[in-house]
Amino acid sequence: MVDATPGLLTSLNTGSYATTGGTGERVLIDYKDAILDYKVTDLPVMQFFADPMTTDTGGNIDITFAKPSMAMEEIDEGSTPQYQHTKLRSERISVKEWGIAIGVTRRMIEDSRFNEVEMALNEARRAVDRHLTTHIVKVIFGADSANSTYGTMALPANPMENNITNFGTNVYSGFFGSGMATFATGTSNLAGRLDQYADQTVLQMIPADTSSYPACTSTGEGSIALTDISAAISRMARTGYEATHLFLSPKHFENLLKLADFASVFTTSSSVAIVSGGNVMPTAAGDNPLGSMLATGGIKGSLYGLTVVVNAWVPVDRMGIFDLSTKPMAYVERRALTVEEANPGFGIVGSYMSMRYGLKIVRPEAGVIVVS
Repeated sequence: MVDATPGLLTSLNTGSYATTGGTGERVLIDYKDAILDYKVTDLPVMQFFADPMTTDTGGNIDITFAKPSMAMEEIDEGSTPQYQHTKLRSERISVKEWGIAIGVTRRMIEDSRFNEVEMALNEARRAVDRHLTTHIVKVIFGADSANSTYGTMALPANPMENNITNFGTNVYSGFFGSGMATFATGTSNLAGRLDQYADQTVLQMIPADTSSYPACTSTGEGSIALTDISAAISRMARTGYEATHLFLSPKHFENLLKLADFASVFTTSSSVAIVSGGNVMPTAAGDNPLGSMLATGGIKGSLYGLTVVVNAWVPVDRMGIFDLSTKPMAYVERRALTVEEANPGFGIVGSYMSMRYGLKIVRPEAGVIVVS
């Protein structure tokens, strides 16, 4: 006689039979004809940061930018004005080839219960997306140490301008480094990185011993200080750029939310004033960029007029402030992603995909990276 087995025990080890200590008899859920996909975190870096271009030549590509170079002058009787000429600067972009081989065999195609070709192509496409995202993020945020895959270099807080612009060691360039006031006097070839703007001196545009990679005022991983954000906005405005976006890692965003201890620093009032040595914040959200934050207790997508972007791709030790109305990076594509058939006639079996492209930060005024 077969004894009764009361209740059901699912594959999650739950059910009435579990209370009796049973672990062997289970109602299994069969996933053999279904594949559970993994979570994909997207950051549309091309749309955010890159100005795409195409070229018909390989190797290094030179992009030329016009610079402000002429000024009116008073003319005395019988004299002629001094002849002036245009000024240009050139940015060299290194184009390289990147590829991925797909390990699909004829036996896999014949025996698998899944569509191996479709699966492989889908994953290869995602690998290409991850590669481009990683590459652009490392270049934009300068957050990698001598990476052998991408050839990028780490840019610490306040790196020197001549290290950033040395094409021999850093083909991707970067935003302004420290020492710009010296290099922008016109006596150095590095002066080409800075365009004069409005009626300002070089030191007004780029204060001495400052850079576009300032150290965060507060310390610790994911540190964030509002003074650093406002300083970045001001720095970019002096060179003619208006900050539009603030990029934060989830850790930065967590620390930003903790700034809700505004209650201990700010009090609400109908006007901005100083009372007993404390800062007074207006109640109306429209009166102050932080007013809506206090009124609702959370971020509403903007801070100081900047669109706040929180993404896991952003390095935990850096936050970026950018003017994305003008893309800071040039992306040059020599050849789009194509399939190279190693064994013609066998389709994807033995084939690989490759593409040729290059990228570089060509507008150093359009971003500030705060390093924590």
